[in-house]
Amino acid sequence: MDLTLDQWRVFVAVVDEGSFSAAARRLHRVQSAVSHAVANLELLTDSVLFDRDNKVPVLTAAGRALLPEARRLVDDADALAVRARRFASGVEPRIAVCIDAVFPTSGVVAVAKGFAKAFPDVELALFTESLSAVTALVRERVVDLGVCLPPAGLEGLVAERLGEVRLVPVVHKAHALAKKRGAVSARQLDEHVQIVLSERGATPSSSAATTPSATPDQGVLSGRTWRVVDLETKQALIGAGLGWGNLPEHRLRGAAGRDLVVIDVAAWGPDRFRLELSSVERRGVVSGPAARFLKEALAMHCAPLPRSRARPPRPR
Repeated sequence: MDLTLDQWRVFVAVVDEGSFSAAARRLHRVQSAVSHAVANLELLTDSVLFDRDNKVPVLTAAGRALLPEARRLVDDADALAVRARRFASGVEPRIAVCIDAVFPTSGVVAVAKGFAKAFPDVELALFTESLSAVTALVRERVVDLGVCLPPAGLEGLVAERLGEVRLVPVVHKAHALAKKRGAVSARQLDEHVQIVLSERGATPSSSAATTPSATPDQGVLSGRTWRVVDLETKQALIGAGLGWGNLPEHRLRGAAGRDLVVIDVAAWGPDRFRLELSSVERRGVVSGPAARFLKEALAMHCAPLPRSRARPPRPR
């Protein structure tokens, strides 16, 4: 005869309920079955777990020593059963997501907190990339879900609009453009370096990456450009007064954006420069509960699409 999980479960129930009869009622068994399970446990562990001289069973020294491990064993088994049922219902055991760097970091953290609460047993892998690097990871099956700025190499992928990100043209407060009054013309912008976020792999003499899925330039108005491949470097160069460029509106908050000022670009008008954010998945992939939760949560943490561009409501 071998030790069983059920014997330890009965042992813990007797301790918690204070008697064999109460444990039997909790476990929906006859009292003799409970007594038999404890007796077998004592036999197999070669120890007396309860002092039965009184009406109420009292733990012996051996019983007290084994109780913490018994509780841990029963709790772990229950947690394992819950996890197994979740996965059997279609919940993914692991999900990997790549989010474009323009997405607000505070929003990513908020989504991750909600995910941890809703899916405590699902492993989450978060990547941050820019432009077509996001969709490349989806296409290469490195991640299950991407959040990108179309057109970011969407060939063979399914995109679903989530919302938008607002980009604003900024310079350091000491930059010459910061001193211009009113709207800044294209000619005035052309006199200054524009810091541009570019694809990885772009050649020094071109504005596009060498891959076919490269994202075309967005909002380049100056003939003089410096190119970077990440937003941190772009913001640092603009913050150093080395040029002007677009940054996500949320990046102007906090210490990093304290010395930056927004300029009025005549070519864009008062509405600023807006780009739609979309979730992307491989064609033919059916989203599981964790992926659906992430898409809905991410949509809540980016600016909503204007009514004229928003998706029509789904039929119910």
